[in-house]
Amino acid sequence: MRIVFMGTPDFAVPCLDALINFGHEVVGVFTQPDKPVGRKQVLTAPPIKLLAEKHGIPVYQPERLKDSDALDIISELKPDINVVVAYGKILPADILNSAKYGSVNVHASLLPKYRGAAPIQWAVLNGDSETGVCVMQMDEGLDTGDILFVKKTEIGENETSEELFERLSDIGAKSLIETLSLIESGGAVAKKQPQGDFGYARMITKADSPIDFNRTAAEVHNQVRGLQTWPVAETVLDGKKLKIHKTVKCRLKGRNAGEIVESDKKLVVTCGDGNCLEILELQLEGKKKMDVKSFLSGNKIEIGTVLG
Repeated sequence: MRIVFMGTPDFAVPCLDALINFGHEVVGVFTQPDKPVGRKQVLTAPPIKLLAEKHGIPVYQPERLKDSDALDIISELKPDINVVVAYGKILPADILNSAKYGSVNVHASLLPKYRGAAPIQWAVLNGDSETGVCVMQMDEGLDTGDILFVKKTEIGENETSEELFERLSDIGAKSLIETLSLIESGGAVAKKQPQGDFGYARMITKADSPIDFNRTAAEVHNQVRGLQTWPVAETVLDGKKLKIHKTVKCRLKGRNAGEIVESDKKLVVTCGDGNCLEILELQLEGKKKMDVKSFLSGNKIEIGTVLG
């Protein structure tokens, strides 16, 4: 099939790579403009742009789709279908309908749950045991189009959003290839999503980082998993920010939320339900991330210390 691909971050890379490897003709790639990254604000190209240029595919980076020549470009490219994967821009109706088979989107949740910008993080933050990928026929709504293909997967108890991100990106690529085969053969069956308000997976911000140890151990554990690798769950130790990168549930019990109950070879903190979490990886303000053994060898924490 002749395909116009629209995507930006790492999550979209396996999908574009799969299209190329399976012999589809990707005639053009739309992605976000290059952006300054890091402390030195180095102008950096999106991952999708780098992959497209590697394969000699024309790349287009309009600031806005409505005010650009995007529709004219797509019309000249004459795609059979537009494939959208984490592009980061709303597609106008004329672009949605600009290809023979319209536009399809690879979305990392089991729609209609977690429509919006951060479905992977919120599935982990909410402690879901299952998630997946949906490939949908796009309409003018926000992730409301008819479902063409669904692939489910379990979420591990200690799996982070970063780890799930990588798994779902691969699942998404395989699902996309299967969906396109069904469309080409005429075997694709579109299923309408249920009507109603199913919530919105809003973007994650640094405001989500502070840990409230009055919450249950499961909720705090999910926060730590869900905010990897950005912005990372954090608390305060002796007036300094302490990022918590990895935890596991443990059998110890405590009384006071945020209180350290073990700090010799292990670092264990009490949560609001009396259950405890063992901290495995952490990072004190101004220092590098390290495992708890290395951290405790250079930082003495008294039992009874309260985090937060």
